[in-house]
Amino acid sequence: MTSVDAVSGKRLGKCIGVYAFYDYDGEPIYVGQTVESFGSRVGRHMTGQRSDTLAYRILDPFEVAKLQLWPAEHLRGDSEKKAKLNAIEYSVYRWAIDQSKYHAILNEKIPPVCDSVELPVSYQFDLIPHDMREDREHPDVRIARRAETLARVSAVAHERGEVSAGLRRVIVIQAIRLADLAAARLAYAEGRAGPSAAAINVPELVGNVLQELSDEEFEE
Repeated sequence: MTSVDAVSGKRLGKCIGVYAFYDYDGEPIYVGQTVESFGSRVGRHMTGQRSDTLAYRILDPFEVAKLQLWPAEHLRGDSEKKAKLNAIEYSVYRWAIDQSKYHAILNEKIPPVCDSVELPVSYQFDLIPHDMREDREHPDVRIARRAETLARVSAVAHERGEVSAGLRRVIVIQAIRLADLAAARLAYAEGRAGPSAAAINVPELVGNVLQELSDEEFEE
């Protein structure tokens, strides 16, 4: 990430801010924020070093094809930095939900609800070299990887004992993504159109993806 943030004049890899990952179809799959630097945080995601999303097997780095950054380096010394970053993250999260075919992404924890804010200028990067993309994005490879990821995150749920509703939601969303990809592959093999976005009623399966339930609501 050698590009420079136009606002702060700092290299993007050194900036704080909000980021999003996309799969090979351009589907948003995860949104996060960092108060250290994009280089450190994204690097840990992609190299398999410990982070919640990798430790819990939620995000498969193999499936990440593109990265988008919303730098907020201008907030680094701001006394309200965390609140303002939360507002940017939630606005990006809402935007990603709107962009998603499934209207759901693989965040175990929904960002804190905030009022929408104007987003900083963003920067996009392809993460997969052209000569590797053809092999990695082959549907059968992706189906196998996605099935493996689903099995692993399900095993984590079993091993944890006490499991968050968010992790349960991620399992359902990953199962939806797997079913859709496998159905599209079947349709291709049979020479017919793939499944429509309405083939699976995602809201019916996962409920509210815009706000975490309160403890009281969860108990009810």
